[in-house]
Amino acid sequence: MKLRVKEICKTKGLLMEELADRLGIARVNLTKTINGNPTIETLKKIADALGVSVIELFEPESNFYGVVIYKGETYRIDGLKSLNEFVRKVYNIKTDVEPEVEAEKEE
Repeated sequence: MKLRVKEICKTKGLLMEELADRLGIARVNLTKTINGNPTIETLKKIADALGVSVIELFEPESNFYGVVIYKGETYRIDGLKSLNEFVRKVYNIKTDVEPEVEAEKEE
């Protein structure tokens, strides 16, 4: 899975070090997190610090899958659409990303 954190920072004129400061972590830890296997909670914190949705952190063409067990429930994640549904349910939020995800699949 590839995250767009660096790209989003660049677009917003924000240095990675500044993002790390917003998150209260060292830049090296932010880099390890981005390149590693971040939790949904960590992704939410990064997204909030950047002013974007969690889904926007991912490359549109990201091919990823997995299983998330959250509060005793199992969720199958097999792309942006299912990730978006999971994030909306867990955080009780509405995102505007789903229509774009659907449009990308149709092209």
